[in-house]
Amino acid sequence: MEYNHKDIESRWQNYWRDNKVYKTALDTTRPKFYVLDMFPYPSGAGLHVGHPLGYIASDIYSRYKRLRGFNVLHPMGYDAYGLPAEQYAIQTGQHPEKTTTDNIARYRQQLDRIGFCYDWDREVRTCDPKFYKWTQWAFMKMVESYYDTELDKAQPISKLVEHFEKEGSKGVHAACSEELDFTADEWKAMSEKEKSDTLMNYRIAYLGNTMVNWCPQLGTVLANDEVSEGLSIRGGYPVEQKLMYQWCLRVSAYAQRLLDGLNDVDWTDSLKETQRNWIGRSEGAEMRFPIVGSDIELEIFTTRADTVFGVTFMVMAPESEYVDKVTTPEQRKAVDEYLESIKHKTERERMIDKKVSGVFTGSYAVNPLTGKEIPIWISDYVLAGYGTGAIMAVPAHDSRDY
Repeated sequence: MEYNHKDIESRWQNYWRDNKVYKTALDTTRPKFYVLDMFPYPSGAGLHVGHPLGYIASDIYSRYKRLRGFNVLHPMGYDAYGLPAEQYAIQTGQHPEKTTTDNIARYRQQLDRIGFCYDWDREVRTCDPKFYKWTQWAFMKMVESYYDTELDKAQPISKLVEHFEKEGSKGVHAACSEELDFTADEWKAMSEKEKSDTLMNYRIAYLGNTMVNWCPQLGTVLANDEVSEGLSIRGGYPVEQKLMYQWCLRVSAYAQRLLDGLNDVDWTDSLKETQRNWIGRSEGAEMRFPIVGSDIELEIFTTRADTVFGVTFMVMAPESEYVDKVTTPEQRKAVDEYLESIKHKTERERMIDKKVSGVFTGSYAVNPLTGKEIPIWISDYVLAGYGTGAIMAVPAHDSRDY
């Protein structure tokens, strides 16, 4: 007897869909199990082989757990916002709403044909206002909150305003960008803009200047994984590092809570270590090195303050605000040429690259403990986002410095 897979499989797949065989109901009598797949970008003519490669593995595990008596929640969704959807719409000359809707329908058809056990009542579309109203809600909560370092949790920004009204900045236990000192009277005398700028110093979601991967041709900022060797993955356009005023999250304020929370998550040790590296919490000291012939002090962060006697030079990130301030006229041309040569490298590429390059600024700093003058260099292995974007170099104990 011939196996007519088109007839048999489509018949059963229709049955699964119509009868919602994989719908997950609330059931407290069974142990619960959650399987979450990476949502695909609906930005092409259909699934590529990389999608089912991962989805089949998670589907097998979901079925295994369901057969073992677990109440399995296995949803699917679509990461339907952003550059991929936009570029696909441009390439096809159609409105992104139409291309995204059509692509999602095609993706759903293909996923059903493979026979995955998704609960489609839980489908998520990130371009759906019913979904992103909650991401906007969460963002506004962060804008309207500060992190209380004594309570070790977020608090309404209104509580901080009340404190400022009564005592100014005295006794404030709040994570911030910069330590501020003002009285209650000085706070009350501030203009609305000054008050707004002051509160921005404490908000969990705040506006600040950070380096981004800017692609002029695409007219947008790109994530590190959207850039390769200085070019955009989509289109192959040049990408450069650019300082941009944008929304940031004060992750450093609650980094320890993130780290502590990993102890309660049932993940592999390798995955936890990856998360710890991403969180990137370091303990150390900030030190100031005076610049020779200037009233500027180069502020650095170090995890090894005990090695300060071995410092032989200073290194700044190419994006550091100090670069223009300390570069001498004699070294201006060399510095500009160096900055131009490395501006297409992303921070990830700079971290991976084992080749260390740099240029002398022409200026010297004074070791605060020995009084010795030490040269100040610029190098792409120092990142603006780590510490203060400047380091003291101790070649005897650091391979990259060496």
